[in-house]
Amino acid sequence: MAEAVGRAIRTGEHLAVQAGTGTGKSLAYLVPAIRHAVEKDTTVVVSTATIALQRQLVDRDLPRLAKALKKPLGRMPTFAILKGRRNYLCLHRLDSGAPEEPEDPALFDPFAVSRLGKEVTRLREWASDTETGDRDELVPGVTEQAWRQVSVTAKECLGVARCPIGQDCFAERARGEAGKADVVVTNHALLAIDALQGYQVLPEHDLVIIDEAHELVDRVTSVATGELTSSAVAVAVRRCGKLIDADTADRLQEASEGLAMILEDMPAGRLDTLPKALGGAVAAVRDGAHACLSALGSDRKEDVEEATARKLARSQLEEVHDTAVRLLDAFAEDTAHQRDVVWLSNDKFSFSSRPPMLHVAPLSVAGLLRERVFAQKTTVLTSATLALGGAFDTLARQWGLPPSQARVVAAEGMATEKAPPADDDELKWTGLDVGSPFDHRRNGILYMAKHLPPPGRDGLGEKTLDEIASLIEAAGGRTLGLFSSMRAAKQATEELRDRVGFPILCQGEDTTSLLVTKFAEDPRTCLFGTLSLWQGVDVPGPSLQLVIVDRIPFPRPDDPVQSARQRAVEARGGNGFLTVAATHAALLLAQGTGRLHRSVGDRGVVAVLDSRLATARYGGFLRSSLPPFWPTYDPEVAKAALKRLDAAAG
Repeated sequence: MAEAVGRAIRTGEHLAVQAGTGTGKSLAYLVPAIRHAVEKDTTVVVSTATIALQRQLVDRDLPRLAKALKKPLGRMPTFAILKGRRNYLCLHRLDSGAPEEPEDPALFDPFAVSRLGKEVTRLREWASDTETGDRDELVPGVTEQAWRQVSVTAKECLGVARCPIGQDCFAERARGEAGKADVVVTNHALLAIDALQGYQVLPEHDLVIIDEAHELVDRVTSVATGELTSSAVAVAVRRCGKLIDADTADRLQEASEGLAMILEDMPAGRLDTLPKALGGAVAAVRDGAHACLSALGSDRKEDVEEATARKLARSQLEEVHDTAVRLLDAFAEDTAHQRDVVWLSNDKFSFSSRPPMLHVAPLSVAGLLRERVFAQKTTVLTSATLALGGAFDTLARQWGLPPSQARVVAAEGMATEKAPPADDDELKWTGLDVGSPFDHRRNGILYMAKHLPPPGRDGLGEKTLDEIASLIEAAGGRTLGLFSSMRAAKQATEELRDRVGFPILCQGEDTTSLLVTKFAEDPRTCLFGTLSLWQGVDVPGPSLQLVIVDRIPFPRPDDPVQSARQRAVEARGGNGFLTVAATHAALLLAQGTGRLHRSVGDRGVVAVLDSRLATARYGGFLRSSLPPFWPTYDPEVAKAALKRLDAAAG
């Protein structure tokens, strides 16, 4: 892998590498990347999806490598971590006092307001102690509402030149350190912001390494999603109210109230057409926000307090206006050519009782990634899960790379390998699967419960619960249960706690990290949960010898983005189910089953209790996306293996 990354750097050809757990992939890409950065006096950007991997790179891998590479490179390589401005405490916001903008109705509750006050007070105390102002270093953390009182977005920031505390700005200090570093560690969201916005966020770089690349599309989609609520419009009115004439501000306030009335009566879900009343309400918001922006005028030479108020007002007004425009434009094309999907979420009957919210998200981010990332920088993408259905093409299409079945054989070469610019704009890339240090066929069994009825909509059936109970008993506990919904995880927990002789922990009963720690410490314990456990559990050893998957993790039929993407593929004559739903399921299944082997000595069984994996036509595609376990349909074979492993573990 290190040789292949080196070749990509020399040739400028993009590289996708599937590297299983335990291969040391972070070291394999960091060594050639650091050498390139030092020799060419440039910066390399490493983007990750999770804070855990960021911390591993910055706290463990990079310090060790810097020390080891100092002598051969002639100097100590440097590195820095960089996050979005919203992740850093803003001293000016803290000093000037945050405007009271409770967007959440729950904050009118006196208990919630009291909690908010206490959290802001703690943030003020922390501000004098922290050296970085990085939110992730605040333990325990605070609510999003409290953090919003002491932070700003890039659009809200006055800028280092105008800000009275600009010289001490935590975000600017982090950017300054990143600009001087050989390696900058960031996240997929900031990488997307750097590509989406019209201004530079990341330092100049010619190489980007995207680790946890299986998450790239979802993270970029999230950043590119716009949201509109009546309360967000009301916040814009409050921010600009004292800066413009009352009649213009009142016009936007009326539009906010009109939007609230329309949304309150609408059912949640995807919008395939724009209802006339909603279209009128959104257009009124768009026009009202435009009028307020025009009245606000351009920035003038004014005192800092007024400049701050004007900047905050303009930022909120632009966001409201631009989202309204995008919502109206989303329905301009036919189904096959739509670029965005729109949906309404409405939690008024839930505990949070948040107001209805309109969302608009891109159906594809392939064009964005192709034009703003791959066409600009040499890119290395890596993950333990990239080859779905045995090929890289599925994810490559989502990234905007052309189909290619090529497999690279890394070899030494010269710096002149980089090809001259070509007339065609076809991006060139290669795929490499470096395999795994684990012997999956000898150390793992994939048990497919072919005899069980297909899963229904009414929760876990009695036969499935019986199967889970007998597998846990055979394993002596030691079980991670990965369920497709929180409802299923809770049902299994409640019904099996009285039936099996081992403790069962369920996600939501405590923080996930604490539950995973308890699970790892007691081999007889079981842990049940949903989505975050499919990718976030790293428990090597005898505490985890059985992974149970209750059903193939297809996206929910009412998932607005996935269902719209599926419909768009079908409108263009493609197979929407295989392209979208099966790909989503394959990615999660590969991640979930990967929880079994976290070290070379791990052994166990992955039990998939959805018979469709064995019987459905798409089952072959899903199975070929998984590690090469030894397969069986016989429950007795699986249980006998678990009993032997339990006896050996003691």
